[in-house]
Parts: sequence; C-alpha cells; structure tokens
Amino acid sequence: MTHLGAIWVYLAATPLLGLTLTLFTYLFAQAVYARAHYDPVANPVLIAVGLIVAILVVTRTPYATYFQGAQFVHFLLGPATVALALPLYQQLPKLRRSTLPLAGGLVAGSLTAIVSATAIAMLFGAPRATVASLAPKSATTPIAMAIAERLGGLPSLTAVLVICTGVFGAVSARTILNILRIEEPEVRGFALGVASHGIGTARAFQVSDEMGAFAGLGMGLNGLFTAFIVPVLIPIVLRWYG
Repeated sequence: MTHLGAIWVYLAATPLLGLTLTLFTYLFAQAVYARAHYDPVANPVLIAVGLIVAILVVTRTPYATYFQGAQFVHFLLGPATVALALPLYQQLPKLRRSTLPLAGGLVAGSLTAIVSATAIAMLFGAPRATVASLAPKSATTPIAMAIAERLGGLPSLTAVLVICTGVFGAVSARTILNILRIEEPEVRGFALGVASHGIGTARAFQVSDEMGAFAGLGMGLNGLFTAFIVPVLIPIVLRWYG
C-alpha cells in the first residue's frame, strides 16, 4: 500500500493525471450509459463528475492539481461550442421560419428560470449571496460564474448549480416534454438548450442532429440574454430584498 501511495503521489504531480482521469471516467460513464440502454437517469456527465469528485476526495488530491491536466479538455469547450454553428447552419431554413416563436420562447424560458430560482430562494430566506448565485444558473458555466461574481454571489456555488441544472434537465426533459405532448424536434431541442445549457445540448445531439442544433442555439442565446438581463434585474430585486 505504501508503494501504491508513492506511485499516486508521483502521478498526482504530473498534468497528465487530470486529463487521463477525466477521459477514463467519462469512457466508463459512457459504457454505463450504453449498458442502461441510454436511459437519461444514467447521465454520463453525472456519473463522471461523481467518480472524479470521489477519487479526488479519497486521494486528497487538490482540485488545482487535477485541473492542471483537465484544463486541456476545458480548452476544447471553446472550439466545441463554435462547432455547433455547423449543424445549426444546416437547419437555417427551419430557423428562419421559426424566428419569432423561438424569440418568445427564449424570453419566457430565460425569465422563468431567473425569477423562479430567485423567488424560491428569497421565500426560504436565503442570503443575498445565494440569491445572486442562483440567478444565472441556467446559463452556461463561464457566463454564469462571471455574472454571479459581478453581483456579489459565489462563483463556485453557481458552478455547482449550473451542473445540477444541466443534469436535471437532461434527465427529466424527455418525460416533461412527452407529458406536454411537444413532439417537434426543434421545439424540444430549443427548450432543452435554454433550460439546461451544454449538458442538455449534449443530450439533444444524442437524439438527433436537428434537435441538437436547436439546443445549441437555445444555449447560446440564453447565455447572451442572461448576461444582459440578470445584471439589470437582480440588483433591483436584491435592493428590494434587503
């Protein structure tokens, strides 16, 4: 055991540890997801995150050490997001026909996410920092963390809330949309992207390219809308909240 501990200490000092750990945990999570016949409950992101957290806690590895290697995957988020423009371009004719309904859905969905989260937090007497951290939870992580920090919230808490929101949306969206009898792939995808950002978009692409394209559009537009509306709306709410 002492020998194994020494090996782990050596590996923990190398940037490749975080990268290797991230890739292997996600591959394992994908295998579990496939074994579960792609049941949304067995979401690979949720499984991979849980495994990585457990390993870091058990081995007492600092997050900063892990991120030295994981930052290579983090860097690829930018190109991957930009690449979403290609499937969306392929859906351009349908997008032009649906511009006004999608705009209405964006405003309604984004405002509902912001208002419902902050209202529930205030109802339960949450601190101002928690309310500010909750407001941008449906935007993608970098945008949400920047907004929370500007409002006096806790970026680390916001990051956790964003992940929880995305996983919950990816797991429950199919059931909710089926109950509401919403069948159009563009509507299902856009709703998933607005409500559950990147994790929801990944789930949408597993269903179809069309659904994934509109989910990517919803994720991007919601991030932009949230970045504009939350810094204006939430300070007013917080002043009233006291």
